[in-house]
Amino acid sequence: TEAKDPVKVGVIGCGRIGIVHLGAINKAPGVVPIVVSNPTVSKAEDAAKKFGVAKFTSDAMEVITDPDVDAVWICSPSQFHADQIKACAANGKHVFCEKPIATDLAETVEAINACNEAGVKLMIGLQRRFDPNFLRVRRAIEEKEVGDTIIIKTCSRDPSPPPYEYVKGGGGIFNDMAVHDLDMTRFLAGDDPIEILAVGSCHIDKSIEDLPGSEAFDTASCIVRYPNGVSAMVDVCRQSSYGYDQRAEVLGTSGMIATDNVYPNTAKIYKNDYTGNADMPFDFFLSRYFEAYVTETEAFCESLVNDSAVPCTGIDGLIALVMSLAADKSAAEGRWVKFSEIIGEVYCSSPTECSLIANDDMFPEGFKPTGDIKSLNEIVVPDVDQKKEEGFADKFKKIFG
Repeated sequence: TEAKDPVKVGVIGCGRIGIVHLGAINKAPGVVPIVVSNPTVSKAEDAAKKFGVAKFTSDAMEVITDPDVDAVWICSPSQFHADQIKACAANGKHVFCEKPIATDLAETVEAINACNEAGVKLMIGLQRRFDPNFLRVRRAIEEKEVGDTIIIKTCSRDPSPPPYEYVKGGGGIFNDMAVHDLDMTRFLAGDDPIEILAVGSCHIDKSIEDLPGSEAFDTASCIVRYPNGVSAMVDVCRQSSYGYDQRAEVLGTSGMIATDNVYPNTAKIYKNDYTGNADMPFDFFLSRYFEAYVTETEAFCESLVNDSAVPCTGIDGLIALVMSLAADKSAAEGRWVKFSEIIGEVYCSSPTECSLIANDDMFPEGFKPTGDIKSLNEIVVPDVDQKKEEGFADKFKKIFG
């Protein structure tokens, strides 16, 4: 068989995450990085030298518009993601983007639809889905090793709270922290959620109590209802005195499976006053999830090389955002919130022109979804892989006339 030309990629952002992805790209078969960018151009230059990349620049648009680039990894700050995704779509580039697509629901839908209309792949970086511990739990569920799922539990507790400046304007604890756990409950449930109840409080850093909404919380808990009576419980806290605490548990009708934290080594110490691990769990997310970041990058590279479906889609990123927004609304209003309430706030006059409805009774001609979370299919154009499936044309006509 004739050898395929390598897929040529560019990386936007040469900070910590960008460097991890770039290192994985550099090792993936059939893919070659040819240009990197960073606003501080010296970082781009250092990354280019380290990984043997031919070109570097301070301008992200030079990566996006480079005629030799087939796909772009977006590892820039969150506020630039949506515009850069849209620009990639306009230039016919496949996209890998770290979450979130955007913090605004309407702009998220626009960015996804821009890629789907352009026929380019879009993969969202929800790295915990690629962690071997959580993958083993999912396999146990799929293979009915613990029977039918009854309860799902996850927890995320950071070693220490972030600075005030990080929390301020960050969108709150549900959006910048719990979103990973909420997505993991959906990943493990294998179904779309129905409604959520969330509460939050402040115990660690009292300086954030003057911030608005859930930005004032450093601790939060959620209960998520899924079909068939399945429930999921999530707790998050911005401080854990014993290291980075990331665990999951699933109770089934015939057993239970749970993950432990990940340690730098397997050494244990035995003394008269202590028996246990010689060291504490990893105390930094890049250490804890390094393998998962590499694996998700390899998965997208494989999708590009083989033109196969991406394992974590724009819809996955969109639903994760819907879940975090619903949690925020629940905590603010002290009640169960159906995810359809959040979805129903989006109005699209066209696939790439969306806005949030301020008044449910007054909106211009177009469409607004109703019903459950599957109503997202009414405002999101099928992606490039779905278009290969039989019946896409009829579905497209049904959605947009």
